[in-house]
This record gives sequence, structure tokens and C-alpha cells, in this order.
Amino acid sequence: METLFRYNWAVREDWYRWCEDLSEEELLQNRTGGMGSILHTFFHIVDVEWSWIRLLQGKTDFQESFDNYKRLNKIRKWDKDFHLEVENFVNNWNASVENNLFYDTLPDGSVVTDTWGEVMRHAIAHEIHHIGQLSIWARELGRKPVYANLIGRCLSSKSKK
Repeated sequence: METLFRYNWAVREDWYRWCEDLSEEELLQNRTGGMGSILHTFFHIVDVEWSWIRLLQGKTDFQESFDNYKRLNKIRKWDKDFHLEVENFVNNWNASVENNLFYDTLPDGSVVTDTWGEVMRHAIAHEIHHIGQLSIWARELGRKPVYANLIGRCLSSKSKK
């Protein structure tokens, strides 16, 4: 589990650096898919990751507006501010919590039950999905997307550079 979170964080940081060469207009340009723009998609990725981790810890979710984060440096700072809590939870993950139950009440009032392991894997897959959208947008801009291969990143605790 930890390796895949580390993968997402490394690729996200690579994308942040990739975005440094784009204008604010390009970062906010309305696009097909994702959350509609590159920056809003980053905001969504960070928001969803942190929200799920908070909920698993029994903490309240928060409601933040993208309108407060329409610059790359603001998204990066917001991500950094939340990262310590997320990383601490991920680093302390162990098999004993894998099958803990998480109950989620949907807008229609129905309740869905998932295991903590399913929620964590959903958070991982959610970001990978949106990173794929960023890759499509990069090609639409005529730019090479970020290298997103897990192999060669030496993210496992047993990997050696």
C-alpha cells in the first residue's frame, strides 16, 4: 500500500514541476475530462486523498473551495500542508486494519459499507485515473507527459538505486 502512495506522490510532484512552464491561463483553461482544468484536477486529487484519510481516522471531512487555490503555488502549499497527516497514516498502515469497516452515507441516504483496504485502494486508483487525464492534456498541448512508470523509481523499502 505504502509503495503505491509513494508512487502517486512522486508522480504528482513530477507533474507539479511539469506545470511550472505553463501559464496561469493554460493551467486554468477549461478542458474535456477531469475536473475541467489542470489546476482544478490537482485540487481534486489532493482534496480526495486527504478527505478519505481523515474519514478513516474518524475525523470530520472539510469543505474547501477551489476558488481559493487557483494558482500552482497555492495548490502545492495546500498539498504540502496536508501531506504530513496523510503520510503518517499511510506509513502506519498495517494488515490489522485492512478489513476494518467504513460506513459511508450517500446523498440519497443509503449507506455503503467498504473495508479500509478498499477505501485506500480507491484513493490510489483515483489519483492514477486523473494522472492519465493530465497525460492526455499534455499531448493536446504538444508536450511530452510526465514519465509515470512505477518501475525504476525505487519506491519500495527493499529497492536500491
